[in-house]
Amino acid sequence: MPGPQYRDPWAAREAWRKSPIFSNRAMFRNMFPGLGTAIVAFTAYVIYDDFIAAKPAHGHGHGSGEHH
Repeated sequence: MPGPQYRDPWAAREAWRKSPIFSNRAMFRNMFPGLGTAIVAFTAYVIYDDFIAAKPAHGHGHGSGEHH
């Protein structure tokens, strides 16, 4: 036998549409391949910048009233 018998002559040609590779979830997941990594990296950077990085002393920037 060459293959399964289909009642619809086009069913064999349309079977790829039901493949899990072409599901909406897989298509959405592959739309932005590095988005998850980028979000984690950006979040880590913001946390580092806000809480861990040394902050400059106040009053030495623009508008402090002193002119050098």
